[in-house]
This record gives sequence, structure tokens and C-alpha cells, in this order.
Amino acid sequence: MSDLPEYYFRVRENGALVFRLDGANRHSRLEMDPIAVVNIRNGEVRPQGDRTLDGADEAAIRDWMEERRARLAAREMDDIHRAVDQINLTAQWAQSRATDAQLEEVTDRLLLAMHDLRTVLVRKKAERAAREDEP
Repeated sequence: MSDLPEYYFRVRENGALVFRLDGANRHSRLEMDPIAVVNIRNGEVRPQGDRTLDGADEAAIRDWMEERRARLAAREMDDIHRAVDQINLTAQWAQSRATDAQLEEVTDRLLLAMHDLRTVLVRKKAERAAREDEP
């Protein structure tokens, strides 16, 4: 078990539960010692129980948080690109294969969602243009 990492991060919705791994104990079993809870949104790191995190713990957690934030940001952009593809596929479906009943079921919801998205995108584009025009 010598090739195991020193830490394991059990991902949770807002961060992770951090474990220190120990495979070199007298029982030759993998021990997972919970050392901290991490909140990725606000950057909070709470040691578990009365534990004090050492410099190596803090560095490993900080590195994981940076990597996790980058991974989540990349996933978010990938999701947006997929949404663009899905909008195009939906347009093709509506034009070529959708029945009247199917269109009746989704048209109002799609129109409202697209109107909301268009409103936000136009406003954000105008804000960017205004900032670019500032001296």
C-alpha cells in the first residue's frame, strides 16, 4: 500500500471531508483518519474534533481546493457548451420531428427560459461594452 496518497478527499456537495491515510500500521489495514471538513465555496477548513492541522495538512488541503475549483470551473464551461448544442438540437427537433402535442407541452416553458436567458445575456453584453468604452 506504499503507493497510496497521504490524503483522501471524499467529495461532498460544497467541498470535502479530508482523511489522512495510513497503510503502514501494525494491522496492515488501510486506516482513514478524518482530519478536516472543507467548504469549497467559502474556503473554510474546519479541523475534525480537537485536531490541529499541521503545515503539510494545510498545504495539501489548499492544493486540493485550487485543483477542485479549477475542475469545477472547467465542468461548468463544458456544461454551457453542451447547453448550446442542446438548444440547437432542440430547434432541429422542433422543426423536423416534434408533434403538435409535444410542442404544446414544452413551448411556453422553452420560450420563457429562452427569454430569461436572452435578457441576461443582452444585459451582460451591454455592461461589458459600457466598461470597454470607459476611459
